[in-house]
Amino acid sequence: MVVILKPNADKEQVENLKQWLQSLGIETHMSVGMTHTIIGLIGDTSNVDMDLIQSLDIVENVQRIQEPFKNANRKFHQDDTIVDVAGVKIGGGNFQIIAGPCSVETEEQICYVAECVKKSGAGLLRGGAFKPRTSPYSFQGLKAEGIQLLLEAKRNTGLPIVSEIMNISHLPLFEDVDVIQVGARNMQNFDLLKELGMTRKPILLKRGLANTLQELLMSAEYIMAGGNENVILCERGIRTFETYTRNTLDLSAVPVLRRLTHLPIVVDPSHATGYSYLVKPMALAATVAGADGIMVEVHNDPAHALCDGPQSLTPEAFDQLAKGVFAVRPFACR
Repeated sequence: MVVILKPNADKEQVENLKQWLQSLGIETHMSVGMTHTIIGLIGDTSNVDMDLIQSLDIVENVQRIQEPFKNANRKFHQDDTIVDVAGVKIGGGNFQIIAGPCSVETEEQICYVAECVKKSGAGLLRGGAFKPRTSPYSFQGLKAEGIQLLLEAKRNTGLPIVSEIMNISHLPLFEDVDVIQVGARNMQNFDLLKELGMTRKPILLKRGLANTLQELLMSAEYIMAGGNENVILCERGIRTFETYTRNTLDLSAVPVLRRLTHLPIVVDPSHATGYSYLVKPMALAATVAGADGIMVEVHNDPAHALCDGPQSLTPEAFDQLAKGVFAVRPFACR
């Protein structure tokens, strides 16, 4: 349930309303927008008298929210959320490109790629230190050393860094990581999500391979219920019967999520398609569809990459992609 207050509502009456609701065991959340202030009610609101609240002088309207996600719901928070990552903003009209290799391999590799993607216009650097792989024999990442190499690249370029966490026990290693990524395989690792909700770090939450958009938003709700509202959603393709691409990129997710939630939306065309030749057209399509950003894998030598080389762009190809994305950005649907 949300209570929409009238403009310039008396602050003392608003506080009295909040205290009364809390006395009923209802958690309240204030959202101050450009034109309206909304009180979100979280908990069992079945016994709350809507007519009584509606009759108050300070109340303009009362609405019940049928969807199970409350904090992530646009009805709860009408203005777009802007996530600030060390001064780099995503959402609310702020568009960013996140770029870098699938996995951190060497200091030379990550520092060189970081310099290249920054020059082309990327706002954040991605790189995997811990790598969840289908095969136990595949490269699993440099782990703690990989994070240190990412931090070195950050010192050289000033780019905030994004890296994936796989286990709660690894959280202390991510203290200096600017954005913690939750991969598709961990989207419903609820213990991990609860722990990340206790932090205030921005969380990039990827959609699971076979998960609905409501399930994605419910996972975001786990993080937000813990008090961390710095959540960025990422569409990275879902598994279908199609075999010509690694996954099927669900671009319809962008406008659907835009309607359902106030959270920023990023699209990952690299993992979605699995092939470098498809990354640019899908990145352009995601941009025009209204995404708040794209995440692209860039490697200095894709043919010899230790992880996901076929979907990685060279720095030169990424530069062309970035120019195209910024060219079509003014035509994006919002």
